[in-house]
Amino acid sequence: MADDAKLWKVGDLARATGISVRTLHWYEKVGLLRPARRTRAGHRVYGERELMRIQQILSLRAVGMSLDEIRALLARRDASPLDAIERHLARAKELIAEQQRLVVRLERVALALRAGSKVSAEDLLRTIEETVMIEKYYDEEQRKQLEQRRVEVGEERIREVEQAWPLLIAEAKQAMDEGVDPADPRMQSIASRWMALVREFTGGDRGIHESLGRMWKSEPSLAQRNGMDPALFEHVGRAIRIANGGKDWTGE
Repeated sequence: MADDAKLWKVGDLARATGISVRTLHWYEKVGLLRPARRTRAGHRVYGERELMRIQQILSLRAVGMSLDEIRALLARRDASPLDAIERHLARAKELIAEQQRLVVRLERVALALRAGSKVSAEDLLRTIEETVMIEKYYDEEQRKQLEQRRVEVGEERIREVEQAWPLLIAEAKQAMDEGVDPADPRMQSIASRWMALVREFTGGDRGIHESLGRMWKSEPSLAQRNGMDPALFEHVGRAIRIANGGKDWTGE
C-alpha cells in the first residue's frame, strides 16, 4: 500500500480486488484503465478514482457489454459511475427474479418428493425449461428486456396470456383440420391474434422475435407439449406471412 493509504501499487490492487495483474495490464492496453501515476521505478499506482473506474468496467461487463462497447461508453462525456452501477443493479435484480421463479418450481418438486409423491412429468418439464430454455436461446440483453416486459405487463396479464395461448392453438388446429385456407378470414383472425400475443411477449423487439422463433423450431418437444405439431406450425406460419405482407412472425 502506498504511503497515504489511498493509493495501491498494481500488485496490492490485484490482491485487494481479486482481479489479476494481467487483467489490470490488459485493461490499460485496450484503453479502459490507466494508473493514476507511475513511480520513479516505473511501477503503476492506482487511486480511488481508478477503483471507481474498475467498478464501472465490472458492472458493465456484468450486463453483457463487450470491452469495446464499455470503452466507447466510458469515453462519452455524459458517462457516469452512477449509470454503470444502476445498470448492474437492475441486472442483479433481474437475476434474483429469475432465481426466485426457479426456486418456486424447485420447491414444488421438492415438496412432492418429501411427501413421497410422484413428481409429475409436467412439473419436471417446466422446471427444466425454466432452468435451460431462457439462457439457451436468449442472450443477456434479451433476458434483461424480457424481465422488463414482465414487469411492464404485470403478473395478472401474464396469467391471462398463458391461458389464451392453448385456446388459440386449439382454435388454429381445428381450423387446419377443417381445411380452412391460410388466406381465409378465419385463419387471418387467428394469425392477427397470434402475432399480437407474440408482440406482447417480445415488446416488438426483432432480436427477441428471432430467438423465440429459433426456440420453437429447435425444440419440437416444447412445441408438441403446447399442442403444436410441424403441420400446424407451418399452417399458422403461412397465415402469418399472408397477414404480415409476406414476412413471417420474426419479420423475415
